Amino acid sequence: MEEKKTVESEEKKSLSFVEQIIEDDLTKGKNGGRIQTRFPPEPNGYLHIGHAKAIAIDFGMAQKYGGVCNLRMDDTNPQKEDTEYVEAIKKDIEWLGFKWNKILYASDYFQQLWDLAVELIKEGKAYIDEQTAEEIAQQKGTPTQPGTESPYRNRPVEENLRLFEEMNSGNMEPGKMVLRAKIDMASPNMHFRDPIMYRVLNIPHWRTGNKWNAYPMYDYTHGQCDYWEGVTHSLCTLEFVSHRPLYDLFVDWAKIAGHDDQPLDDNRPRQMEFNKLNLTHILLSKRNLLVLVKEGVVNGWDDPRMPTICGFRRRGYSPEGIISFIDKIGYTKFDALNQMSLFEAAVRDDLNKRAQRVSAVIDPVKLVITNFPEGVTETYQVINNPENEADGTHEIEFSRELWIERDDFMEDAPKKFFRLGPGKQVRLKNSYIIQCPEDINECVVKDADGNITEIHAELIPETKTGEANCNMKIKGKTIHWVSCNHCIEAEVRNYDRLWMVENPRDEVAAYSKANGDVRGIEAMRPFLNPNSLEIRKAYVEKWLATRKPMDYLQFQRIGYYTPDLDSTPEKLVFNRTVGLKDTWAKINK
Repeated sequence: MEEKKTVESEEKKSLSFVEQIIEDDLTKGKNGGRIQTRFPPEPNGYLHIGHAKAIAIDFGMAQKYGGVCNLRMDDTNPQKEDTEYVEAIKKDIEWLGFKWNKILYASDYFQQLWDLAVELIKEGKAYIDEQTAEEIAQQKGTPTQPGTESPYRNRPVEENLRLFEEMNSGNMEPGKMVLRAKIDMASPNMHFRDPIMYRVLNIPHWRTGNKWNAYPMYDYTHGQCDYWEGVTHSLCTLEFVSHRPLYDLFVDWAKIAGHDDQPLDDNRPRQMEFNKLNLTHILLSKRNLLVLVKEGVVNGWDDPRMPTICGFRRRGYSPEGIISFIDKIGYTKFDALNQMSLFEAAVRDDLNKRAQRVSAVIDPVKLVITNFPEGVTETYQVINNPENEADGTHEIEFSRELWIERDDFMEDAPKKFFRLGPGKQVRLKNSYIIQCPEDINECVVKDADGNITEIHAELIPETKTGEANCNMKIKGKTIHWVSCNHCIEAEVRNYDRLWMVENPRDEVAAYSKANGDVRGIEAMRPFLNPNSLEIRKAYVEKWLATRKPMDYLQFQRIGYYTPDLDSTPEKLVFNRTVGLKDTWAKINK
């Protein structure tokens, strides 16, 4: 019995604090034993890698505990929202491997939110304020000093109702009036100092048209939508800890105003906060990302240098690799800055299992096999993925003239250089062992500027891969190649970090403050990497013409790549996803 308790205790410890709370709630039978979550993005931009963590926990907890997760668009600000973003959000969630129970919108609740606000005005819990935004901000006081009441705080209910209707008439100037909750201007929680519930925008909504000119604020909207929708666990990031009491109060008010017979204590949505996903060398926030797009620093939201989910997808990251990384770092109550190298390691581990191995030569120099007949071609069947036999094989060709990497040959090679050089031997991948002549004049051909244009070598016939004597031992390494007459020219886009500093958010903020509060691209420019994209011409196996965007490839001995969306059979384009080894540790020294 004691051993069983110990095992159960260890299992409990291995759970995240979110899982522990959910399991305790289920044990107690709260919410009728239901689990329901929601993912509530604002459709004002493309989702970034930080949202992937929220998606993973919102959908993952519902999935793990037999519940449901709704996708609810927080569409309360028509100034910035667009159906383009809605469709992109849906695509990103599905690509990550999750499926919502229902797709809902905050705008589905506009009438209910309005009716509740009217009821709260009648109950003396809300009033119309005509002060400016600056006056309201000053009036709120500081965390150590209480605020002062608005001169409009105690205006008559009938006048508040009339003005509230006028706010939605379309005839009121934006910013002239707001609806505020009447709570406590002396509260130590600044969010309780009569927060704004409605403001005037006079902008048509992309779903509701011209019906609304006054729109609800996030803090007023979110808890009620969760409550009416039946959410049991409302998961959000740590900056909402201080908002939680207001969230609960608005739910209380919705319950009382709605005269709902449902017992609130047993069915209250429970807000829980977890740490954001922060990564080195990345700047997150849709506002900052929009600047990079508009200023042409990147080529759109899905540029492979962007930390957007669609950017990582285009770069060749796998959804499984992303989720694996999120699982490894876990969910805590403390924010941390995670090393990009850890993220890439998780992606690299996943790609190693699923990427098909191919040959591509990015810095080519011609290798001539002098004892192989001209015009003759050998064909080999090569394994697509040694980690997965089901991936099958494909055909490559071998001929007299090959492309190899320029740095696989050294004219004056040191003793510990185990690639090609005068008198040195290497194995050609899936083919023969070859050896260069000892005499450098027989080994290379140079142009007028002294650059090597050809390397000459002879193959050792009995060493062909797969034949009886192919296991001849040599000190040289195995190098990759492509046949000059059977390859395709391609464009290779080698992406590097966009930011040269580890924590661009803090660096940009400090630079802005020190330089007269410069904003936008002017504050970002000193920290952007001017060499974040290198475009190279390469030669690749012709089989790669059959590969599609988001196919996972390993360019042997180089890195992981994927065909870009720009790639066509006539012009192949490949994006580097991640190198075969960690380069970040070297960069950060």
